[in-house]
Amino acid sequence: MLRDGTIAVLGAGKLGETLIRGLLDAGVVDPGRITVTAAHAPRVERLRGELGVAGTLSNADAVAGADIVVLAVKPQQVRAVLADIGTRLRTEQLLISVAASVGTAFIEKHLAAPVPVIRAMPNTPCMLKAGMTALASGKNATPEHLKTAREMFASIGRTVIADEKHMDAITALSASGPAYIYIVIESLAEGGVKVGLPRDMATELAAQTVLGAGAMVLATGEHPAKLKDLVTTPAGCTIDGILELEDGGLRVTLIKAVVKATQRARELLES
Repeated sequence: MLRDGTIAVLGAGKLGETLIRGLLDAGVVDPGRITVTAAHAPRVERLRGELGVAGTLSNADAVAGADIVVLAVKPQQVRAVLADIGTRLRTEQLLISVAASVGTAFIEKHLAAPVPVIRAMPNTPCMLKAGMTALASGKNATPEHLKTAREMFASIGRTVIADEKHMDAITALSASGPAYIYIVIESLAEGGVKVGLPRDMATELAAQTVLGAGAMVLATGEHPAKLKDLVTTPAGCTIDGILELEDGGLRVTLIKAVVKATQRARELLES
């Protein structure tokens, strides 16, 4: 379906454009088989000119000839878009939604036919093909549909298959998570400036350290606590730093951030 079919990306904002660029760079799909929609004509024209894709302002027209439909609009816009395309989608098509907090059951309820639906939750590092995307199947989706979705998002990073009941938590952790990590990087860099480092150097040191630490967790498969202990030598400077982090409540604060963001993710559709 992915390599031989056609794709419609509804609401080709930053995320939709990122997915398209990833697919094109990976050679997974030809630009002539992709159609994008957007709310404004200049946006459609820019994507047509830069990427070589087809474009239209009509969601209904875009889905008419598509094998795969990517719903990439904001959660608050999903209801209106589904009202526009819900009677036009066919059972042989695949609908992949990247709208945060919108469940597959909600989408299926607004479709006239039993269309297979996959819910995807990517994050912004997908722009650098270093993203993290979780995928969950709706009631009509088959393992083959899930395989197609996974191949799509593998072009812009890593993927995991999740039970849909976990998707709001995943939104709070990996989709919102980059914002938390940017604060950590900024704070580490500020610490470096405080002890005399030039700001540019401190920021590079902090960012590369976070990148490398994440790579260590993924590459080794070790528990983060074990990797932390490898750095924490007896009576060394690292343990003093860790004591300050614990005293400041960093661990508890990050946990609470994920919990709070999960609660908010469950409310986005109606806000």
